[in-house]
Amino acid sequence: MIGSQRNRVRIGAWAAWVALPCLVALPADASPATLQRSVQNIVFAPFDLALSPFVATGAVVQNLGETDDSTAVRVIYFVPGVAWNTGVQGFASVVREIAGLLEFVPGLALLPFERDLAPLFVPAERSPAWIDFDARVLHVKVAIDYTVLATD
Repeated sequence: MIGSQRNRVRIGAWAAWVALPCLVALPADASPATLQRSVQNIVFAPFDLALSPFVATGAVVQNLGETDDSTAVRVIYFVPGVAWNTGVQGFASVVREIAGLLEFVPGLALLPFERDLAPLFVPAERSPAWIDFDARVLHVKVAIDYTVLATD
């Protein structure tokens, strides 16, 4: 008797957890963009992770070229700067993947209602990328520089 009660409570808690994103998304715009954004993040985040050392190096080189520091400071900063920035870029791509996974179920649930959620991870939408173009179904955005301030 007690075991079946626990199972019902667990099933109810699981159902509430699955339904919660759908309830949060009620005051939204009409479009199936949540599912599209979710798939984009799931598909392209691994490429961001693989390219993170290159994006990080490019960002550090660009930032060092724009500073007024001495040559010695630029040389000394380069290696730790690239190491740090690679970690930041790699972690941000993992966050992009997680955001895509979190948006997938609500995206499927909202598809028949033509509703949309606000993006969970804004830098993937607004930050500059090395590869950025619209394909038929997905917006291809790979090698995003997550350290650049996302603009509107």
